[in-house]
Amino acid sequence: PVMLKASAGGGGKGMRAVAKEEELEEAWESARQESKAAFGNDDMYMEKLIVEPRHIEIQIVGDSSGKACHLSERDCSIQRRHQKLTEETPSPFMTKKLRQEMGNAAVKAAEYIKYEGAGTVEFLVDKKRNFYFMEMNTRIQVEHPITEQVVNHDLVREQIKVAAGVPISGKNYFPSMHSIECRINAEDPYNDFRPSPGKITTLHAPGGHGVRLDTHVYAGYIIPPNYDSMIAKLIVTAQTRQEAISKMKRALDEFVIEGVKTTIPFHRQLMDDPTYVKGNYTTAFMNSWVMNEPEEE
Repeated sequence: PVMLKASAGGGGKGMRAVAKEEELEEAWESARQESKAAFGNDDMYMEKLIVEPRHIEIQIVGDSSGKACHLSERDCSIQRRHQKLTEETPSPFMTKKLRQEMGNAAVKAAEYIKYEGAGTVEFLVDKKRNFYFMEMNTRIQVEHPITEQVVNHDLVREQIKVAAGVPISGKNYFPSMHSIECRINAEDPYNDFRPSPGKITTLHAPGGHGVRLDTHVYAGYIIPPNYDSMIAKLIVTAQTRQEAISKMKRALDEFVIEGVKTTIPFHRQLMDDPTYVKGNYTTAFMNSWVMNEPEEE
């Protein structure tokens, strides 16, 4: 099997998995049309399809002298239509050996192109822990806060410093705690994640030790239909993964947004899902996901 991808793509657009040779031409044309409409560019490439992999990325920073370092991994395997829903670090699938190999590969790639700034090298990892380069995101990513929480560095600050010519030490950083991020989207998880633009009438933010909320919305804010549906990032940090999951449950229970539908109930159910709690998920996790009906108030 192969995967077709748009060269100019992102966000899951212009991608097609092809299992049989006779399906290739139709998938190629369909992906090209989607890519042309989304990006104004229909250049495509083809790669080996890794079946049910984990999506694990390495955060790197490079300076103007050509030196780079990594700040360990983020596991982004919980996805819907190639869009990440939640991320965590360290990955429950990670081993010391695999982290060293993936970290070294990411740093080597960054140094080879003399990359300057913060960036992310993304990999697919199969069940035997073989990893395959997927792409590089040459920017600060949505999920960067979980890395900040576990290595105790402000990545935006580091990006500004390297842009100003300040050299990095070259030392790599490893997670000292566990951090999870839930992307809160204005979508209805009980209705196939249909977008839910509109006016937020009530907003109560969660708080407490180890709870961080990155958002631009407030009570009275009107969510327009024209843009990405993400309205907040809820990040929790604790000593262990189990504690982080418990903390995320409490934070999600405290988080109240009324006036529009959000993915808060999805994340709350996810934190109780046995496969997620065991850390045994892959990018295929959402293919079989079914929401439990909301409890009557």
